[in-house]
Amino acid sequence: MIELILLHCHIVAILYIFTKRWQEAGAKEGILGVALMGLMFVIGWSVTSPLAGFIMPDAWRTQWFTQDTLSLLLLLIPEVIFFAIFFMRGEGKVLASNTNAG
Repeated sequence: MIELILLHCHIVAILYIFTKRWQEAGAKEGILGVALMGLMFVIGWSVTSPLAGFIMPDAWRTQWFTQDTLSLLLLLIPEVIFFAIFFMRGEGKVLASNTNAG
């Protein structure tokens, strides 16, 4: 069940990426941003899934917390860093320029 929450967070992030890139540079850039994040998700999940299998003992497996949950949680760490570097880096500059102008 936790996987659904994490996958919904990915959907919200992808919608944010598309909307931000679309407003800044056009629809092609929005699609490119979604493709980049999708590629990061697919490659990252295929890497973290075997890692989760090695890390997670059988005693941890419950209805709410499975190997997929652990792999998505492991994937969340590099994805948040990647998202912050590539898609949120201009937010502070815009805010600072607006406060100095007034």
